[in-house]
Amino acid sequence: MAPGADVDHSGTPFTEALLGSLLHALRDPDTHTARIGRARFMDATFTGAWAGFGKSGFAGATFIGPALFDGATFGLARFDGATFASEAGFSGATFTGDACFGGAKFTGYAAFGEAKFNFNASFNQATFTRDAWFAGATFSSGGAWFNSSASFDGTMFNSSASFDGTTFTGDARFDGTTFTGDADFGRATFARDAWFGRASFAVPSHLEPLVCSGTVTLSGAVFEAPVTLEVAAQEVHCVRTRWESTATMRLRYATVDLSDAVLSAPMAVTAHSTAFATNLGGTLDEKMLILIAPDVRLTSLQGVDAAHMVLADIDLTTCLFSRAFHLDRLRLEGRCAFTRTPTGLHWRKIWPYWWSRRRTLAEEHHWRAHRAGAGNPDPPRGWQARSGLPGSVRPPKPEYLAATYRQLRKAFEDSKNEPGAADFYYGEMEMRRHDLAGTTVIERVLVRAYWLLSGYGLRASRALLWLGLAMSGTVLALMLWGLPTTVPLPSATGTATGSTISLKTDKPDLSITGDRWTLQRADRAVRVSVNAVVFRTSGQNLTRAGSYVEMVSKIIEPILLALAVLAVRERVKR
Repeated sequence: MAPGADVDHSGTPFTEALLGSLLHALRDPDTHTARIGRARFMDATFTGAWAGFGKSGFAGATFIGPALFDGATFGLARFDGATFASEAGFSGATFTGDACFGGAKFTGYAAFGEAKFNFNASFNQATFTRDAWFAGATFSSGGAWFNSSASFDGTMFNSSASFDGTTFTGDARFDGTTFTGDADFGRATFARDAWFGRASFAVPSHLEPLVCSGTVTLSGAVFEAPVTLEVAAQEVHCVRTRWESTATMRLRYATVDLSDAVLSAPMAVTAHSTAFATNLGGTLDEKMLILIAPDVRLTSLQGVDAAHMVLADIDLTTCLFSRAFHLDRLRLEGRCAFTRTPTGLHWRKIWPYWWSRRRTLAEEHHWRAHRAGAGNPDPPRGWQARSGLPGSVRPPKPEYLAATYRQLRKAFEDSKNEPGAADFYYGEMEMRRHDLAGTTVIERVLVRAYWLLSGYGLRASRALLWLGLAMSGTVLALMLWGLPTTVPLPSATGTATGSTISLKTDKPDLSITGDRWTLQRADRAVRVSVNAVVFRTSGQNLTRAGSYVEMVSKIIEPILLALAVLAVRERVKR
């Protein structure tokens, strides 16, 4: 035998010594690695510790022709750095020990269908020039690491699977793949189409959604072609993921992190309300996730340009929006839930207070908890502090939160969501009221007065309460000082001298005597107050003090009435 020779050892049981002898005969004297022509090892068995030359197994070997290991059984499988110039077949192979394909180069088709990986499987930095098929493969223990183009239709991963740093120059197919551990696609590059679920434009019978009981990691991955992901998992991490083309993520159960993701084309993230359908007419088996709520939660859009993003039926109660761009162009469809203000009666020292119910950003919760809990190990009741961060890390300042609220309010307005726009306008004004750096003192005073009188024109009960108090004060002031005891009646006397007649009218003094607290005086005071607010004239004779009270009421009470009408209108719209 010589380097480059064809070998056929189908069904052969290889010991470490026998494998070492075979590879020694095929070793290239220049590269000191085995060079094999057409290799047939179907149903062969590889056992032993691979001592001596056989210790590295087929690591670094070059297979010039097809390399067929279909049905073979491996103990420790070492194909690190191996080059497969033609077809590589491992269909139905069983790997009872580690399967090491790190840095391997597959220039032809790579078939791992129905293969069984009973321990760790490593494909880190491997390159698949053509398609790689893992349909029906089972990873039952340890971890699996893949770094190249592959198809995993119907694959069952019973442990962690890592695709860190993978380059997919061919199609990448993960339809129907099941992960009972974590799935790591970090820093992978998808140069062609990638399917993580049922492709809408090509639905072969084997295409199924992807299921993972742990975490699916796409952080740092690059999608250069359109991608559709249908994933049911506990967590999906897309930190710094690049989407160069259109993308659709249909998710169930997942908590999604899109921090610093780069979107160059439209992207939709939607929650799938029902279990994913299979091609056989049934539904996807999600028993490994049944204890988790099927809602999809987005935890972060920090650093994302959201101009091309659509969110539909996503839970945003813990989502962080700071440092995001073009939030005013973010589209929110369906039921996108935000966190709410605390409920119930609260006490600030001896003063009771309560919060109006409204949608808020999670970052406002963090800011209020940080501010109120400074120096206090227990956060204030109802406001949720951000978990997982040291106490020295401060949440965004009010000026940044006001800008975030403003942009999201515009997004709500564009989608004709008036209740959401009203709540986020309230949040924007709240942050302006607390902003000590970007808001002047006069502006803060005006904003605080606007908040106190009518809740920024959104709290009808507060505006009506102040209007009632103002009118009650006007009535009391008129009863005490504004209404004279008697109504003056003009009188006239005439003196005729020749043809000249002169008339003289007495003007009695408008004084207050006797009891001020009578029903008659109360009736007159109420009429003066109501006429001053609605009809702008009372037609009553008043004392000097009463005239001033009436003038003040004509200025203040119509403003309060307008605020009350505005607040009622906003309430009705909501």
